[in-house]
Parts: sequence; C-alpha cells; structure tokens
Amino acid sequence: MLDVSLLGTGGMMPLPYRWLTALMLRYNGKSILIDCGEGTQIALREKGWSPKPIDIICFTHYHADHISGLPGMLLTMGNAGRTEPLTLIGPKGLARAAGAMRVIAPELPFEIQYREIEEAEQIFSFDGFQIKAFKVSHSVVCYGYSMTVERKGRFDRERAVAQEIPMKFWNRLQKGETIEDNGRRYTPEDVLGAARKGLKVTYCTDTRPVEAITANAAGSDLLILEGMYGEPDKLAKARENRHMTMYEAARIAERAGVPELWLTHYSPSLLHPEEYIKDVRKIFPQTIAAKDGRTIELNFDEE
Repeated sequence: MLDVSLLGTGGMMPLPYRWLTALMLRYNGKSILIDCGEGTQIALREKGWSPKPIDIICFTHYHADHISGLPGMLLTMGNAGRTEPLTLIGPKGLARAAGAMRVIAPELPFEIQYREIEEAEQIFSFDGFQIKAFKVSHSVVCYGYSMTVERKGRFDRERAVAQEIPMKFWNRLQKGETIEDNGRRYTPEDVLGAARKGLKVTYCTDTRPVEAITANAAGSDLLILEGMYGEPDKLAKARENRHMTMYEAARIAERAGVPELWLTHYSPSLLHPEEYIKDVRKIFPQTIAAKDGRTIELNFDEE
C-alpha cells in the first residue's frame, strides 16, 4: 500500500485557500516529501500527518516556491525529537542551497545527508522502493520524479522443497537474503517467481512538455503534472515562462497511457481550475483538477 497526498496545489505564491505545491508519499513506515515551499508545514498539519517521520525530501529545483519552507520544516522536525538522519535529494547545488537556508536553522539534532543528481536520469534506491529523477525543461535546472515500489515474486514452496532447502531459511530468502550453510549457497532466486507489478507514481512541475516526462510516466498508477494555466490564450505565456498548460499535461497523460492524471501548480491568477476541466477531459477523460489535500491509497494488484 502506498499513500499519496498532494498537500498543496499552488504555484509561485501561497494563497489563503491554496498552499504551494508539495507531495507526500508514505510507504512501509517511511515518508517521502517532494518539494517544500512556504506553507508546507501548515498543509501537512491540515492533513493530520506529522513531519517527524519524513525520511527523504526531494526538490525539483530551487525556486522559492519549491524550497522556501525547508528551514521551518527542519526546525519542526528537530523540535519533535527527531534524531534519525534525513536524506535530501535535488539537482547540483543542493548542499549549497540547503546550507544557505540553514543559516536560520543552524543547530539540528539529526544529520542531513545530501544526494545530488548528477545525470539527466538517475535512480536512488532504498529499502523496498526507488526514486528516479529525470531532467525536464524549465528556466533553471529542474527534475521530475517517479517513485516505484518494488514487488518480489511469489514464494514457490514446491521449488524450495524440490531443492531440499531447509524450511528455517524460507522466510529469510523471501526477504531477499542470501544464505551460506554447510557449503551450500541459497539465494532468493531459488524460491521466488518472477517479480510482480509494483506501484508507481510520477510527479513533475515547472517544465515545458518534453519526451522524458512521457517516457518516465509510462507504467505509472498515478501521474501528477503541473497545469499552470487553463485559459486557452495563455499558451504563449506558458512557453515564455517555461511552464505547461492543462491541455499539454493532458496530452502527456494520454500518450503515457496512465489511468489517472492530477493537475497541480496552478498560477495565482487561475482562481477556479475546475472551470476548464471539461475541455481538458476531451483530451484525457481521467483528468482531475486537484485541490489541496487530495489523497489516494494505491494498493498492489491482487494476483
């Protein structure tokens, strides 16, 4: 099970009814936050989720509406008694950008581990899931992210018995451990079938449409893209500012073949995104003009 909550849906500046874009994912006791603009703490509190167990914070880029909430978030985590290390992931310059913001949050009871993205596409692996960063096209270096929860194959009891693998090792092998015993070597591949379909969420804001988004969105159970503008006459402005319209996001979702698209990162001038959703759904019917706090629980397919 993977919990996904779009904490805020605003771009550029927070509004009284719309916090800046931030996404929280929770899996197997771990919490991953993507972007942390001003007001993210309030959005998190409104959702009823705690910042203390956040294990990873990813940044798409270093414009203020995506990172300015970091110092306060760090201080709140520290005041909550956090002592475990926190991992930050972002484009080159992460340590410099986050370090500069820590001038107002200099003393923390936990270590910060920086993992800078060095390639156009880069995978960061963790226990049971991976985060893939892929470069997009904004006015500064910017990345989208896909989080994939891996799912091992089924345990094959007949194979284990046929190979005379001691039952006391079965559970450890299922968990991915390789075991050496009395000159024999047992591996998970000895008892597990082919890997099954896992869960995947792709998130991308602040970009023009590029093929990397479509390619990385393929196979996602949920795609979250910016829909900065809904007004048909704003295409030129979107091109000028290196952003994307709702209609362009819908075309990406249609090409990627995803089951559902959430729009986010609305311009402050876009007061009622839902007014344009009818026309957007002519391109991709499963489009939702997301509001702050929209949440979904993704579950593995029953097999």
